[in-house]
Amino acid sequence: MRGCAAQEFGELQEPCLAGENPLDGEKVGGSLEFLVAGRESPNRKPVVYVIDDDEAVLGSMRFLLTVQGFDAKTYSTAEAFLESVAPGETGVVVTDVRLPGLNGVELIEGMKKRGLNLPVVVITAYADVALAVSAMKQGAVDLLEKPFEPSALIDTLRQAFTRVSEKGGNVVSAEAIRENLSSLSAREKGVLAELIKGKTNRAIAAELGISQRTVEVHRANIMKKTEAGSLSALVRMALILEGKRYS
Repeated sequence: MRGCAAQEFGELQEPCLAGENPLDGEKVGGSLEFLVAGRESPNRKPVVYVIDDDEAVLGSMRFLLTVQGFDAKTYSTAEAFLESVAPGETGVVVTDVRLPGLNGVELIEGMKKRGLNLPVVVITAYADVALAVSAMKQGAVDLLEKPFEPSALIDTLRQAFTRVSEKGGNVVSAEAIRENLSSLSAREKGVLAELIKGKTNRAIAAELGISQRTVEVHRANIMKKTEAGSLSALVRMALILEGKRYS
């Protein structure tokens, strides 16, 4: 998650020092009322593990999450996280998809090998879409594309904790997804197929023999017609159609 923290988190400016928070807690999310690991934990803050190699970003994330009532634990590498967290721990992992050493996809694979059953939210830049899609296919519960607002991160974390407490919740059926996608034109379906593979707009344009601008228009139409709202939602749809339960 490289770059200025202010660019990554929209309103959030650095340095993030106590007493200098430009965010209003109520606007970002208000109080937290989570069920952690299926049990009420009124005396325990929900834990968020943040992995990023940029110390400024880690500081901003730590401050934002603390203000919002989370217990934020930060790590500069995936390896440091894997060495520190033991099986049975609860919480949600937020990681940049591109890291020194193990990347976001390899982190998820490492978590599986170690029996760390924690939801993972991956952060991706535009150029890392393919890697982010791979992380989703490995089991990441969501992804956020930079730049994003602090409120988007908080909302994503709430949803992730809800999935944990409800043990998956309701999953949209493949039939419902097919019906939702039926309104797409043939060209839009072609763009969607390439997008799910993790290709950039430029690569899709080259593959389909159309302009990059046309791809962008088709992508916007796909988002509108499917009401997906995000790339991660589109990937979920694809995984369900492939017969994989996604929660």
